[in-house]
Amino acid sequence: MKLLQIPAVGLEQRIKQEIEENPALEIDSPEATDQDLQESNSEESDDDGLETDENFEEYEDLNNKEEEYQMDDYLDDDEIPEYRLRQNNYSPDDERKEIPFVSGTSFHDLLKQQLGYRKLDEHKYQIGLYIIGNIDDSGYLQRSTDSIVDDLAFTQNIMTTKEEVEEILSIIQEFDPAGVGARNLQECLMIQLKRKAREESSPEMELAMKIIGRYFNEFTKKHYSKIMKRAEVDEEQLKKAIDIILELNPKPGNSLSETTRTNHYIIPDFTITNTNGELELYMNSWNYPELRINNTYHEMINTLGSQKKTKKQREAYSFVKQKVDSAKWFIEAIRQRQNTLYVTMKAIMDYQREYFLTGDETRLKPMILKDIADKVGLDISTISRVANSKYVQTPFGTFLLKSFFSESMQKNDGEEVSTREVKTILKDIIESEDKKKPLTDEQLKKMLNEKGYNIARRTVAKYREQLGIPVARLRKELN
Repeated sequence: MKLLQIPAVGLEQRIKQEIEENPALEIDSPEATDQDLQESNSEESDDDGLETDENFEEYEDLNNKEEEYQMDDYLDDDEIPEYRLRQNNYSPDDERKEIPFVSGTSFHDLLKQQLGYRKLDEHKYQIGLYIIGNIDDSGYLQRSTDSIVDDLAFTQNIMTTKEEVEEILSIIQEFDPAGVGARNLQECLMIQLKRKAREESSPEMELAMKIIGRYFNEFTKKHYSKIMKRAEVDEEQLKKAIDIILELNPKPGNSLSETTRTNHYIIPDFTITNTNGELELYMNSWNYPELRINNTYHEMINTLGSQKKTKKQREAYSFVKQKVDSAKWFIEAIRQRQNTLYVTMKAIMDYQREYFLTGDETRLKPMILKDIADKVGLDISTISRVANSKYVQTPFGTFLLKSFFSESMQKNDGEEVSTREVKTILKDIIESEDKKKPLTDEQLKKMLNEKGYNIARRTVAKYREQLGIPVARLRKELN
């Protein structure tokens, strides 16, 4: 179950970890042929068994490197068939892919670099480092200056004052990207506006600063009429100022380019293609790594298992056997993971065939976890683990499997449709509305009712929130 939840990128790391912890497990490289294995396994000593102390010292060394293991002897036979020790899931025709890894300078590293360019003494430099360490990935300082003073005194024995911390914070707030080091959104936007004002001054810029400085609460709630009345400006002047504000970045820490930030890729677990109306499903190659039992361990367990053993030999055999059994279990777990992923995705593809052929979200059928669980004969919790963590690449984009599941609702004509279809239509209506007079939830409900969707106003509000769309007042724009 744990392996099933791991996405494609995480699986590679999990396999690396298992190989590091278990020397009996290794990647079955394409260069390793069956002939190599046969030659390795056919090498026998001229003497009967392993008679030299040197061989057993090797086993003893292996034993000393690990903790003592207590385990049941659950192998049926001492002699292990070759075919049980390998997992061959590739053919010469398979495309071999490597998971891309990108290295880059992190956001906090860039801030530290800029701090290093300032002529600060060691005391102030250490305070600056501590402040940067408390800036989150969005660029905001997560600790108050009073708390930072206390933290530095108790954790680093650095005595400072609130005024000194404020002084160094003001230096950091001059760093790129603009707005970094702010303690809230209002301060973040004001830092950016002040920097812009130094480059170009205009009545619109001054009004923008006044809006953020004096009327920030009204601005966030889009109470534009109140702002115009209090600032004594007309709608055209207000619109120009707001256009300046909307160009600012509310999360400056996210503004770094992809080449300077540490990147996180979505690696799809599956690919669906449409070939002349026929859907084809592929598992991406990193979902089925080729693993096998290490040849040396394979020989050890076969040789030791065929002998009468001394205490030292029994300990060596127990150690080697435990490692081999553990490797066999892991190989089988990977195989089961591959099978579960494939049958689940295949069932989803068949169930939503019309969508995967067209990409039209209104063709998505109502589908719950139980529908797929019943089709493949697996537990609902297993389907949930797959759906919540796996992605599929389609001709229309890459999607989380979870997004294809939705409840059903009945239209006025009795037809059952997916709630995903209703959300898509709701989103289309809102996107095409007059932004000077956005539609209220009650108006949206009436429009959906006219289209045959029997839906209540509170349900409209729920779907709108799930789509990340704000209420009508916050969607209003000045044209």
